[in-house]
Amino acid sequence: MESLQIGRAELTWLNGGVNFLDGGAMFGVVPKALWGKKYPYNEKNQIELRTDPILLQIDGKNYIIDSGMGNGKLTDKQIRNFGVREESYIDQSLAELELSTDDIDAMLMTHLHFDHACGLTKPTDNGYESVFKNADIYVSRVEWDEMRNPNIRSANTYWEMNWKSIQGQVQPFEQEWTVTDGLKMIHTGGHSDGHSILLFEDGGETWIHMADIMPTNAHQNKLWALAYDDYPVTSVHQKEKWMDYGYKNQAWYTFYHDAYFRAIQFNESGNRVKAVERQRHDYE
Repeated sequence: MESLQIGRAELTWLNGGVNFLDGGAMFGVVPKALWGKKYPYNEKNQIELRTDPILLQIDGKNYIIDSGMGNGKLTDKQIRNFGVREESYIDQSLAELELSTDDIDAMLMTHLHFDHACGLTKPTDNGYESVFKNADIYVSRVEWDEMRNPNIRSANTYWEMNWKSIQGQVQPFEQEWTVTDGLKMIHTGGHSDGHSILLFEDGGETWIHMADIMPTNAHQNKLWALAYDDYPVTSVHQKEKWMDYGYKNQAWYTFYHDAYFRAIQFNESGNRVKAVERQRHDYE
């Protein structure tokens, strides 16, 4: 597992699963001749996307950013349609760090699409139960409301099995929420109406988790929005805002979906200064 220390925060990437989605959908109106130079694709024009939660340890507290693909929840049809090659190994990842799901103090949910929220619950003989039983679950109120009352488009990704058994743990916030000193969740909209990012600033060091506004390193271009975005123009404006802010502060940007990079630091000109590459495994 890859780790990165930024100020007081230690970030460790857990194994949350992997799927392959259409590259054209992931890059929207951008021609393949352009995005294909930035991110590898297979013979079906699909790109590899991780769904790897980030364990965030600050001041003796254990937080996790998003929850992975989950286990035993997808139908054979969903596995095929979503290109799922591997489900979550969160328990095993945490065990390697001498932790368990019971040790997690809070889940920081950027949004609640299935590939981010399936790991919040697990199937039982009587339905579903919470995976992180001792954790508060933070998510924007807009996202939480839509999760429980999806529209005709979002019903395809907001599923009752991912929220009903954890609703007593959910702590919805409005525009901004200070998780702990230096760490904020900020509602941006864009990818979904309730989408949020995370911002951490400590002693002159900064990292920003853009979630699905910039899901991979190849989405650095401010105009490259996903076809999956419900509000792509909002995504573009929010990316422009937070990339400019990050460049000025030489911030690290962390990734949940990128199959090749865990984090990248950019300078004031937007050029790469440092990077943490994802380690490939023998079975891949």
